[in-house]
Amino acid sequence: MRVVVTGGAGFVGSHLCEILLRRGDDVVCVDNLSTGRAENIAALSDQRGFTFLRADVSDGFDVPGPVDAVAHLASPASPADYHKFPLQTLAVGSRGTEHALVLARRHEARFVLASTSEVYGDPQVHPQPEEYWGHVNPVGPRSVYDEAKRYAEAVTTAYARHSGVNTGIVRIFNTYGPRLRPHDGRVVSSFIRQALGGEALTIYGDGLQTRSFCFVDDLVRGIVAMLDCREPGPVNLGNPDERTVVELAELVLRITGSRSPVQSLPLPTDDPVRRCPVIVKALERLAWKPEIDLEEGLRATVSWFRSYGVEPAAAAGQAR
Repeated sequence: MRVVVTGGAGFVGSHLCEILLRRGDDVVCVDNLSTGRAENIAALSDQRGFTFLRADVSDGFDVPGPVDAVAHLASPASPADYHKFPLQTLAVGSRGTEHALVLARRHEARFVLASTSEVYGDPQVHPQPEEYWGHVNPVGPRSVYDEAKRYAEAVTTAYARHSGVNTGIVRIFNTYGPRLRPHDGRVVSSFIRQALGGEALTIYGDGLQTRSFCFVDDLVRGIVAMLDCREPGPVNLGNPDERTVVELAELVLRITGSRSPVQSLPLPTDDPVRRCPVIVKALERLAWKPEIDLEEGLRATVSWFRSYGVEPAAAAGQAR
């Protein structure tokens, strides 16, 4: 296939571009590099079948030549990014999604939306099945991301119902792995950076809130499976191995060998207390389930952070 990947220079997008090229697909990576990084795709630039198009999908874009599938991943995804770019986050979830859908409709291509577990908000149903409609504060500080993705799901579904576009929606749960930016504010990258830098690991609230961490290689296998079928979704993609934030901190300290202390800070507004996917649909319809356990994935991630040359957070002006 010839696959357009919006947000292809980002953390997840670059891994998706890589696996598609590896299996023989042509890839057009579209990214404005606002949160994506050119270095994420530097190793792909000379590969046959890879094209990079620097563009902001919110402003509209076109891809010359055939298009067989569109994977729409473009969006700020970490709290640090969507708080820094609130209007851009809303724009890429709305206008950006529609522009990507128009491209898919024009080429009669498969369209897959990378949505998020954030559509469930601070859930009142646990674990979260796809049938759950969520518990989201539409005017809270996280709403620019949560509601952008909820709207993206709505417009994707509308194009499927009324324009006949072959669409699929995946809801991505917490993902980690190589190419996480050290200062992006996600809990895994923050803990690893702090542990390697000898800083206190910052835990918000009592640390008993839970997350389900999926290694990026597992996640992109699920996205590829969604690209290869006609399943409309939404389908949860995540690891149902639920862990507390305290457990994650203890594991990071053990893997890194760090003696960093743990520091507690107030819980941010609307921070979800529990998050864990039901993945029955992914197993039945995509033949997908995660294969890499948390310790194995964290060891690979820590190794990448070390090879990346992570500086102590204090030196980067991030000491707390």
